[in-house]
Amino acid sequence: MALSAVAVLLSVAFVCGTLVFTDTMNTTFDKLFGVTSANVTVTAKGAKDAEDNPNRGKPEVLPASAVEQVAKAEGVKSAEGGVVSMSVTVVNAENENMGSTTGAPTIAGNWSDNELKSMKITSGRAPRGPTEVMVDADTAKKHHLKLGDELRTIAITGDVRAKISGIATFTVTNPGAAIVYFDTATAQEKLLGGPGLFTHVNVDAKDGVSDDQLKQNVAKAVGADTYKLQTAKESADANRKDVGSFLDVMKYVMLGFAGIAFLVGIFLIFNTFSMLVAQRTREIGLMRAIGADSGQVLTSVIVEAFLLGLVGSVLGVGAGVGLAVGLMQLMGQMGMHLSTDDLTIAWTTPVVGLVLGIVVTVVSAFIPARRAGKVSPMAALRDAGTPGDRKAGRIRAALGLVLTGIGGAGLFLAAAADKAAAGSLWLCLGVLFTLIGFIVIGPLLAGLVVRVLSGIVLRPFGSVGRLAERNALRNPRRTGATAAALMIGLALVACLSVVGSSMVASATDELDKTVGADYIVQSQTGQPIMPQAEQALRATGNLDHVTAYREVEAKVTAPDGSVKDGGISVTDPTYAQDVRRKMIAGEHAAAYGSGAMSVGSLYADEHHVKVGDELTVAFAGGRTTRLKVAAITSDEGNLDKGVMYTSTATAEQFLPADRMPRPFMLLAKAADGKADAAYGAVKDALAQYPQYAVQNQTDYKQTLKDQVGQLLNMVYGLLGLAIIVAVLGVVNTLALSVVERTREIGLMRAIGLSRRQLRRMIRLESVVIALFGALLGLGLGMGWGATAQQLLALEGLKVLEIPWPTIIGVFAGSAFVGLFAALVPAFRAGRMNVLNAIASE
Repeated sequence: MALSAVAVLLSVAFVCGTLVFTDTMNTTFDKLFGVTSANVTVTAKGAKDAEDNPNRGKPEVLPASAVEQVAKAEGVKSAEGGVVSMSVTVVNAENENMGSTTGAPTIAGNWSDNELKSMKITSGRAPRGPTEVMVDADTAKKHHLKLGDELRTIAITGDVRAKISGIATFTVTNPGAAIVYFDTATAQEKLLGGPGLFTHVNVDAKDGVSDDQLKQNVAKAVGADTYKLQTAKESADANRKDVGSFLDVMKYVMLGFAGIAFLVGIFLIFNTFSMLVAQRTREIGLMRAIGADSGQVLTSVIVEAFLLGLVGSVLGVGAGVGLAVGLMQLMGQMGMHLSTDDLTIAWTTPVVGLVLGIVVTVVSAFIPARRAGKVSPMAALRDAGTPGDRKAGRIRAALGLVLTGIGGAGLFLAAAADKAAAGSLWLCLGVLFTLIGFIVIGPLLAGLVVRVLSGIVLRPFGSVGRLAERNALRNPRRTGATAAALMIGLALVACLSVVGSSMVASATDELDKTVGADYIVQSQTGQPIMPQAEQALRATGNLDHVTAYREVEAKVTAPDGSVKDGGISVTDPTYAQDVRRKMIAGEHAAAYGSGAMSVGSLYADEHHVKVGDELTVAFAGGRTTRLKVAAITSDEGNLDKGVMYTSTATAEQFLPADRMPRPFMLLAKAADGKADAAYGAVKDALAQYPQYAVQNQTDYKQTLKDQVGQLLNMVYGLLGLAIIVAVLGVVNTLALSVVERTREIGLMRAIGLSRRQLRRMIRLESVVIALFGALLGLGLGMGWGATAQQLLALEGLKVLEIPWPTIIGVFAGSAFVGLFAALVPAFRAGRMNVLNAIASE
């Protein structure tokens, strides 16, 4: 019962911990946005936030005259111009990046009165002049910065070297951003490229003036459509929406894994109560004989399950709060600072935890409770316990086969689908029905698979091995349910391993086939390539050419009148040499001629576009023109699928220079015979810009592999909870079976079975059950993964790769899981007193 309560505790803790953690993060950001937002914020019209269009390297700007206009509005207490840019990198004297490692931005701006709402200077003073900078305390502590240290801020307008004049500490929680402050004049010149420019105006209201009224007054003063105006609430809501979407995704993903743990826990609780009811058969029969009706017996078991769920859930809620605090501490180690002062426990969190834990426990115990209610008074005349049900039941076997067949048909239809969207529905259907089918058919499979596994694994251990095999087979339902819990977690592990390996293999194969460039330069955090970094690369010797790759926002109108709102890839003509694209019509190089472009084959087929047609292209922030289709590229590959191309020169004709985005990637080709020398030269040229990674094709492939591997490791870690609960299920099954077989064990010990042999028998039984679950799970998971890869093939990921080392490692690891799960039950069985065991009923 304690182990069952632990399973409930773990699952409830994961749910409550997730809710508390994400609610705390929301509270942290809400406080930050609420404190830092002025009564009204004025930004450039069309700006999405304080850092709009970071691909251009700098945000939208306002003239200094806007501050004067706003200050004259009725109800304005103060109007202060602000500068903020997130397209910067800050490095120390050793050229080490001072930015966050958690994905939080690096922010540079001007120190103003508005910053005093959320920060205070705790060391030194505010910056004065272009040679001084102030840094936030969290960044200073993390990177061991102190007053007088030199920092270099890399921005689109050039590099700024300045010494730390002060350190400012947040009065609210800083979620992890690295922040540097300059005086206003320096920030304007070095971050925005000239004096008299701001990114926003912070407007504070006089006493008695509401934010909405102040917004209306400012709109009258500057013109309703001149600038973008937001109240403090509107500004906070906009920022919260951006952060909230990410937190929601994280929350629901984690809750999904908690749901898997609950599903696995159902098998544990079901097995526990099934065995308890079986062991109490004589007791229940006596109760029925003295007058208890079936309803009272059923109710007694349900109440027992309710109490178990209640205790486990209450403990789980408390453990969930502890788990949330632990996650906050872990995030703190990674650079995202979350204060326990902001710990948020909504009233719904414990309610959800209690309801889930109790409902799952009661539902899991309902079928065993019904069996208990059907025990007749005559059962009091039988020995305690019940012989194992050696047959899974014809009806159950037939139902399992039908469900598995439906699931298999779903997987087949998914693999044969022509479109990924339709195939995904069949895949979901196939996964669901094959999983349920394998659970239902588990007892039937146990009789077959366990015998095969026993012949390989157990027979070398002689009579002890044969006894372990027969114990595993004496109750196929119990063995099937115990193995099913482990099967679910390992099926997901195998499926994701196959998908991940296939994605890496497909991307690697496509790179080998299509990429002709020797080196790829890009930021790991999505920052654009600064002009000084691009110039340094182009000045490098031993290179044949350098290609800049940009994304330009544009609306493309086809001859049939349909509009595609997205972007066009703008590259240098040498891109046709860097990437070998299969062509449907025309020549790739022709797309880079004056007034020309290319489209993908899927777009061309859908809109009946052919070479020579003209498309209307409206460049965002520029002019509208008509470009001739000079090439149609194949969309069979997974590299740049569906992308439209035009040349940098063409885009420059219709986009003002200040609206042209910076490249987000540079491709370089080494001169003939100079590959090794060029690689070193490129790395040396960009050594001063640590935000950019210089990779050859081997490096790039390894990066893809590492990124997928990190993602899979995170998923495996989350699945670990379900596997832990499954291991508890194995422990529980063995522990209860030892109790159930107490007299039998005593008799075996009496006729000569040693303690060592007894413990070995139980361990071997556990191993074969674990291997049975692993075999089902890995086989099922590989089937799911292979089907999913067939759908990915429709998107260009055509290589199926089975990660055999991972599969074999997991299978072998399952044997160790079985050994571990049997340690305590085997130890307890070995300590039994032989005479007491024989006398046990």
